[in-house]
Amino acid sequence: MSIPNIITLGRILLVPVIVWAIASNQMAIAFALFIVAGVSDAVDGFLAKRFNMASELGALLDPLADKALLVSIYIALGTWGAVPGWIVILVVSRDIMIVAAVIVSWLVGKPIPMKPLMVSKLNTVAQVAFASLVLASLGFGFNPTPYDLILMGFVTVFTLVSVSLYLMEWVRHMSTVETT
Repeated sequence: MSIPNIITLGRILLVPVIVWAIASNQMAIAFALFIVAGVSDAVDGFLAKRFNMASELGALLDPLADKALLVSIYIALGTWGAVPGWIVILVVSRDIMIVAAVIVSWLVGKPIPMKPLMVSKLNTVAQVAFASLVLASLGFGFNPTPYDLILMGFVTVFTLVSVSLYLMEWVRHMSTVETT
């Protein structure tokens, strides 16, 4: 168990605490913990790359932690009424489609290599920025307009482009599967 993996596990453990903070209307705490989770993501990635601590477990845990954090935050904020339901559905559906595609490819014995696309990285940045802005505005009582609308637009575009590219790549990959 490497230091980056321990940090990633800590980020996973923060997810229910952040959701609790949102559900308890402790938005400043939720915001602070969300920032800690984001910084921990950068730190574990830096350590893994810089000090050659990358591992197979880390390659699985890191995206799992990211998805658990973002999906949970969006569902919690949507349930609380802080973000529109349609954006929650969009964000969550994208991740469900990608995970389902990976599972199906494993089940048919043709696992698809997981390599994040640049648009997917931009999507994650936009999702984190939007969630951070919403949490900060709720926690510290300021009006985020028009920045919330701009970031919501970025989340929408990057999410749609990202899922489209991943699904096109998956269809291309799966079309090479031989049927018996």
